[in-house]
Amino acid sequence: MKFAALMRSAALVTAVALIPATTATMAQVDGRAGPEFAKLFAVFQRVKASYVEPVEDDVLIRGAIDGMLAALDPHSAYLDGGDLQRLETMIDGNYSGLGLSVVMEDGAVKVVSPFRGSPADNAGIKAGDFITHLDGTLIYGGSLDDAVAQMRGPSGTSIRLTIFRPGRDEPLEVEVTRGVIELEPVTHELGAGNIGVITVNEFSADVGADVFSAWQDIRKEAAGRVNGLVLDLRNNPGGSLDESVALADLFLTEGRIVSQRGRARGETILYDAETHYRGDMAEGVPVIVLINAGSASASEIVAGALQDHRRALVMGERSFGKGSVQSLLPLGPDAALKLTTARYFTPSGKSVQEGGIKPDIAVPQISDPDFALRQKYQTRESDLRGHLINEIGIKDEEMESDSIADPRFQLTADELKDQGVEDFQLHYAMETLRRTTASTVALRPAKR
Repeated sequence: MKFAALMRSAALVTAVALIPATTATMAQVDGRAGPEFAKLFAVFQRVKASYVEPVEDDVLIRGAIDGMLAALDPHSAYLDGGDLQRLETMIDGNYSGLGLSVVMEDGAVKVVSPFRGSPADNAGIKAGDFITHLDGTLIYGGSLDDAVAQMRGPSGTSIRLTIFRPGRDEPLEVEVTRGVIELEPVTHELGAGNIGVITVNEFSADVGADVFSAWQDIRKEAAGRVNGLVLDLRNNPGGSLDESVALADLFLTEGRIVSQRGRARGETILYDAETHYRGDMAEGVPVIVLINAGSASASEIVAGALQDHRRALVMGERSFGKGSVQSLLPLGPDAALKLTTARYFTPSGKSVQEGGIKPDIAVPQISDPDFALRQKYQTRESDLRGHLINEIGIKDEEMESDSIADPRFQLTADELKDQGVEDFQLHYAMETLRRTTASTVALRPAKR
């Protein structure tokens, strides 16, 4: 794979500072590590000599690398071959498949999120589902590359997925017809009452520019009279740090957007709003940012910045809680190391690691019939094995302190469907913008 393609691949990993790995840096090894390397080599030799079947060197070396990185945190990884190709394909789009973002978790293929409007989304596959069988064949314990390769295929062909959904007693059998997946990082619409909605599905290249273009289209359609804007970041797993800064900058005139702090030289960086850029593109327009447990990394940077500057009201559910930055370190022409190199902090100095972004107004997605079960078994950063610990040690029960039933959120999914409401969180955000004043929803920027 060309180095340029490797650079493009960075847009879909959860961060983005690209740091060249020099030969001198790679060669530096603490002298005290000598005995540990001796242990590793001794195990390698013993396995080669005594394992029940012959083992290729590359299998053992790759296993050692994967084990080394797995001991660090859930986000550091060695990428080569199919991993990099998959990232590049997702950046370029135009592939035939189901439209799923998946990860391997403890040997199981877990759905991070279905792309909106994709065959998987239309078939009802949800974030947090576990795929156990493909066309009746067990895939648990296999490789993620093999599972992804099986799910892809010519448009119009079908595949049967067996789904384990946490909270349900029986597995689900879902037949999905593959389609051509064209990734749309940014979509927009103008709703009743001249309320605009901009949905950001991922932070890939040019998202900041795409959101600005979407805003111009909304203004044109509304004849310049936009009464409110919903920025929907739900189920957005993140991506480019630079693009999250560019997006937040569209709504801020001054001040800190995010700070990045790491151990290595050059890893502590401050990102501020550029007052000479565009200023607040939606000045005077009330803004609501929608987040949920699937909003991670770059999404949390944007939500945290607009919340801390009191430019937008954050609504929905507590976000995923991924407050770390991964750098993509090239290791030759067709391999790279995705390594956690820093933590990031919101303008007020808060780390979102583990705790996530807490919405100003908690709004449950009660239009989802599985909402209660999904909440019970929801996975966030703090649930991942080996995750980085928040420096202030917040416990989950302290973050989820409000357990009082809210009378506004007591309707069932069927009752909402009868009212024509398929997405309650979005519906509630738009109704809030229609019924309140700009000063109530879009507070004035805090003086710093």
